[in-house]
Amino acid sequence: MLLSKKALSRRTLLRGFGSALALPALDAMVPALARGAAKAAPLRMAFVYVPNGIVMKHWTPEAEGRDFALNGALEPFAAVREQIMVLSGLTQNNGRALGDGPGDHARAAASYLTGFHPRKTEGADIHNGVSVDQVAAQAIGQGTRFPSLELGLEGGGLVGNCDSGYSCAYTNSISWRSEQTPLPPELNPRAVFERLFGDGELHDRATRLKLAKQDRSLLDFVLEDASKLRRSLGATDQLKLDEYLGSVREIEHRIQIAEKQDFENRDNKSNDPSMPKPAGVPVTFEEYARLMFDLMTVAFQTDSTRIATYLVGREGSNRTYRSIGVPDAHHGISHHMGNQEKIDKLAKINRLHAELFAGFLKRLQSLPDGDGTMLDHTMIVYGSGLSDGNAHAHDDLPLLLAGGANGAFKMGRHVKYPKETPLNNLFLSMLDTMGVKAESLGDSSGRLPRLTDLTA
Repeated sequence: MLLSKKALSRRTLLRGFGSALALPALDAMVPALARGAAKAAPLRMAFVYVPNGIVMKHWTPEAEGRDFALNGALEPFAAVREQIMVLSGLTQNNGRALGDGPGDHARAAASYLTGFHPRKTEGADIHNGVSVDQVAAQAIGQGTRFPSLELGLEGGGLVGNCDSGYSCAYTNSISWRSEQTPLPPELNPRAVFERLFGDGELHDRATRLKLAKQDRSLLDFVLEDASKLRRSLGATDQLKLDEYLGSVREIEHRIQIAEKQDFENRDNKSNDPSMPKPAGVPVTFEEYARLMFDLMTVAFQTDSTRIATYLVGREGSNRTYRSIGVPDAHHGISHHMGNQEKIDKLAKINRLHAELFAGFLKRLQSLPDGDGTMLDHTMIVYGSGLSDGNAHAHDDLPLLLAGGANGAFKMGRHVKYPKETPLNNLFLSMLDTMGVKAESLGDSSGRLPRLTDLTA
């Protein structure tokens, strides 16, 4: 049998009018002579941020090691237990006042991925550190179409006072390209979709609505290219391609439904009228969150980027959650002053956020990737820049490290660290795993031990 050394390019795009569709990893992208060896898969890194802290008694397990209990907000992770590590004792010291007075929410968001104490200003002279995601993006981002992807479900402006004299740039961004350059998240699913799959000839709103009414997809324009490619693939790759195209079409259909609902409801009302939102955003928070998680998934699946951040809510968020029986503003009830009714409502919000993130992890776990699954080749930090939101505490943060990290870390454990251990030590270890060497980050004091400890 004659084996060809040629392989389908990893950068192959399916093209059509207004579309440039990247492909997932296929066997045809591996040279024939190398197919007997283990299939390499890229390592991805992501950070998912939830605001206003978490009810810690419903989060922190009592037992260390592998015998920890999944209770309260951790219960949704039962199906991926062996792919998570609960980390206790880590602190982001530069989120504290350190003489600057009030403004804990702004500092919590600004310092979370930087380990830097932001300058207290509501003017143009903002100053923060470079965030861990951007350290990685600047080192390896040139290898993908987009160095990084910043997603969110809630944001705001970058100017003005949003928290006790701190600029809105701090409250509304967790990703910082430079000391003066925040990267606010993209909130519009359509904008993300067209960034991933458009070819620069973006359709205007009227054209998109026309396509939605006709139940047309941008993928219709790449069918000819897709059909030609499919005929050249083996049976396994054909199944992979069909599943992938189906998932992309399903995502776009959900976006079209949201746009159609928005067009028919011109006053832009939703089940949470207190929250401003971009045009075309799904009516329910849950669908909105799942849609953005799915967009992150296809961005990783197509190797469009290997680095992402996801802002579930801006710090100080006053979103309400009527679908789970919490009509109260999130930030308001986070200052519960020991009121059990408010604590219970806050726990419901924490649980909902965890369920949505767990769903994302399960989706990654279901997708084949190299010699395992996409979850095996991803590492994701889930957590908040505050622990006790009532006390504005920046120590013992609620943190979950998820994913296989290409086998670099020993997962399925709860690890307790000494009090005041810098969170940025974890980020340095993650950068090492990504192949990015950094001497320090923010207030780091070294690499985080015990991540690979097989006996803990």
